[in-house]
Amino acid sequence: MSQKYPDDLMTLISYLKKLPGVGLRTAERFAFEFLDWELDDLEGLGQLLTEIPRKVPRCPECGCLTQEGACRFCTDPSRETSSLCILSSARDVYAIEDTHTFKGLYHVVEHLLSPLDGRHASQLKTDRIEERIARHKITEVIIAFDSTLEGDTTALFLKNQLSKFPLSISRLGVGLPMGSSLEYIDSGTLSRALAGRQSL
Repeated sequence: MSQKYPDDLMTLISYLKKLPGVGLRTAERFAFEFLDWELDDLEGLGQLLTEIPRKVPRCPECGCLTQEGACRFCTDPSRETSSLCILSSARDVYAIEDTHTFKGLYHVVEHLLSPLDGRHASQLKTDRIEERIARHKITEVIIAFDSTLEGDTTALFLKNQLSKFPLSISRLGVGLPMGSSLEYIDSGTLSRALAGRQSL
């Protein structure tokens, strides 16, 4: 980035650009917005950012977010312990919860496989998943990764790793969004919808 603004402002912009979906112009707009904030608000935000990893840690059992000890999903006695949904982001857990259709347990992996980025199978810690499957006598595993190359690769790897257990392994269906028109659907999505067609 060329030297356009004072050093500290440039540093703030470079940090803001690390946020997903934030480009240079948006980062600049956010940075200048912060300059107009009250000092109390800036100090509050700064303190929260430094403390949030400690205040909102990962659940040691499933990897979901928690405030202290095990998370509310692991400690809820009404959860169906025979089903396990594996995801790649703690944020995705809340998206699944919003559907009100899954009542089982969750497990968040730390990353998806991507050898080019240095994320290999040995870092997936599949032993933790296998231990939970055995301990809870899980009979169904749902793999809920994004429909990307990394997601597909990791899903296939996990399916092979977990094939030693007598359980049903499925993946979230992919295809046409509700209310969509075929003329506006890209070919990749339409191909997946055709491949994943179901009997009526």
